[in-house]
Amino acid sequence: MKVLHVVDHSLPHASGYVYRTESILRFQRAGGIDPIVLTSPKQGAVGADCEEIGGQRYFRTPAVRLRVRSLREIELMGRLVRRIVQVGRSEGVRLIHAHSPLLNGIPALVAGWRLGVPVVYEARAFWEDAAVDHGTYREDSIPYRISRALETVVFRRAAVSVTICEGMRQDLLSRGIKSSRVVVIPNGVDAAWFAPRSSPLLKSQLGLGDGPVLGFVGSFYHYEGLRLLLEAAPEILARIPNATILLVGGGREESILRAQAKAVGGRVILTGRVPHEHVRDYYSLIDLFVCPRRRIRLTELVTPLKPLEAMAMSLAVLASDVGGHAELIRHGDTGLLFKAESIDSLIGEAVAACMDGDRRRNLGARARDHVIRERSWERIASTYRPLYERLLAGSMPLSAP
Repeated sequence: MKVLHVVDHSLPHASGYVYRTESILRFQRAGGIDPIVLTSPKQGAVGADCEEIGGQRYFRTPAVRLRVRSLREIELMGRLVRRIVQVGRSEGVRLIHAHSPLLNGIPALVAGWRLGVPVVYEARAFWEDAAVDHGTYREDSIPYRISRALETVVFRRAAVSVTICEGMRQDLLSRGIKSSRVVVIPNGVDAAWFAPRSSPLLKSQLGLGDGPVLGFVGSFYHYEGLRLLLEAAPEILARIPNATILLVGGGREESILRAQAKAVGGRVILTGRVPHEHVRDYYSLIDLFVCPRRRIRLTELVTPLKPLEAMAMSLAVLASDVGGHAELIRHGDTGLLFKAESIDSLIGEAVAACMDGDRRRNLGARARDHVIRERSWERIASTYRPLYERLLAGSMPLSAP
């Protein structure tokens, strides 16, 4: 079964988006599916129409150089339609699986109609909500409404829509999408790769002592709430004198966080971005993984990946009680939740967890067991094949764009 995955970007770029794509591809190959990948012009400059990385073929689409955003996006979608049709015909694909954003979804629908093959549209987040947090435009502004309306059209026209969590599924149902055409295939973890380990040399290099390490690994976006963690840092460190706060990653908030860390003092360490192949070593240094996401529409609806990776590493996770976290963590069982955007609640839960090593270890052990049972990629990726087979058997109708 040949399936054409249309993605925003792929390897050699590194991001959570790429990690999910690579996990899907790897476990689909293991399950007897022949996945092919086509990247959008947002991949950037490419050296060849097709390249092979790690045994996987990646077809490329030339980048768009227009400066005006609206014209650039129209040209991007036009190029992608032509490229999907070209690759689809040459490879004999039987199904198109487009991954958000809608700049991939719309071209996939048009190309799928021309090729006469079903289209799956997978939404990993609502990109208009992320754009609000990044300051690209305001919620309920005209660009926001247009983006949301166009993506709703994609959801309605796709043979089936895939979301990564129940919060997103409920949002699609509220837009009038039939429940029979919405499937939840959540984020997962390769539990064999993300497994407990020891990294004494790295611990020594970073100058970490024997006290508890409160840490975060990921992208530094405003909605991650890391400013709140550093606002709480002086009180946490005052109550737990031998503790350290470790932030691994980078992004839009990095300069702000570095300034905050400098004001706190030397027991806050920012490492900058690290290669993905070394990320497990940094997780292994953490005793309490902290996810202080702010309460906004995006965090209420979307489940993040990083807490799952930490849970697979047998770490105790302390997360704000936004909807996306509450869907992943059972308080007191597979992790801990604190009241979102409450510095007092964060401090109270963090200090209590830091002072009880046995509790942290028990939480971490139960978290890993939960991930292995419910969130391993081997288990999750196996749900795609029966979905594809239903579509190819004609049990879901195709819609013209």
